[in-house]
Amino acid sequence: MRVDLFDFDLPPENIALRPASPRDSARLLLVPGEGDFADLSVRDLPSLLRAGDVLVFNDTRVIPAQLEGMRGQARIGATLHKRLGLRQWQAFLRNAKRVRDGERIDFGAGVTAIAGPRDDDGGVTLSFEGEEPVEVLLERAGRMPLPPYIASKRATDERDRTDYQTMFAREDGAVAAPTAALHFTPELMAALAERGITTETLTLHVGAGTFLPVKADDTDDHRMHAEWGRIEAATADRLNAARAAGGRLIAVGTTSLRLLESAAGEDGMIRAFADETRIFITPGYRFRAVDGLMTNFHLPKSTLFMLVSALMGTERMRAAYDHAIGSGYRFYSYGDSSLLLP
Repeated sequence: MRVDLFDFDLPPENIALRPASPRDSARLLLVPGEGDFADLSVRDLPSLLRAGDVLVFNDTRVIPAQLEGMRGQARIGATLHKRLGLRQWQAFLRNAKRVRDGERIDFGAGVTAIAGPRDDDGGVTLSFEGEEPVEVLLERAGRMPLPPYIASKRATDERDRTDYQTMFAREDGAVAAPTAALHFTPELMAALAERGITTETLTLHVGAGTFLPVKADDTDDHRMHAEWGRIEAATADRLNAARAAGGRLIAVGTTSLRLLESAAGEDGMIRAFADETRIFITPGYRFRAVDGLMTNFHLPKSTLFMLVSALMGTERMRAAYDHAIGSGYRFYSYGDSSLLLP
């Protein structure tokens, strides 16, 4: 399938640089399988769902995974994106040509790492020196890894340490937030519970590969980056039971959806899962586990716009995005939301 089928023009002014405040005041575009779109607010979500429906959240926690350092006189930027071992992380490097296998990078604040060879994903293995846990080193020397389309327009600041973290975050390991869940507040959760809508959590550690553009001309030639995820057996059992009772499973974010689909068999049953996934969902994919998706608005020609096009149909999503752009919706990680119900 041609990648340019998923291209569209987005005015720069539609890109959100800060989240809505309070979080649940963001706009929400309801996209049903057919009929008119509806311009609503995230606070309207309880009225759009039914008792017995289940919202599935990703409880990964974003770590301050961006580092700035020096290799000799060369300035090096590093974005960690996958843990390889106790003191080893796979990283994308800026100015990588200035770093050779075995050379030391000094990230300041007493944080140093030895660079390893290039890998098949275009990254470099960094082996951190010393005895302190890497998470402690990152808290001291790292910055929150804002997406390039935000970081290129303003500096990361202290506010991003809370803004770019969901209320569900508890499992360290992500280098990008599961941004659909940024819209939730305790007040919204209480309103959902009052209506009989339940929630479950899973863990998918989102990697920096989520920001990488699809460089191939055809989707068949694109290689997804691996991300590690886990669904507990008890969680899978509750999700299957809810669906058997007539409830809908609504993934909050593409990360939750991708993990649910990775864990589902041909029979649609979700099973316990603890592994890496490279699932790449494009139009023609048969969904097994989810009945709907709450998600932000995604980049042109991105794997995530391909995913929502697979769920709703490419023409339907192009029409929804045209409506969103024309109506002034805010796009990307800090932007507004949509509820897709095929």
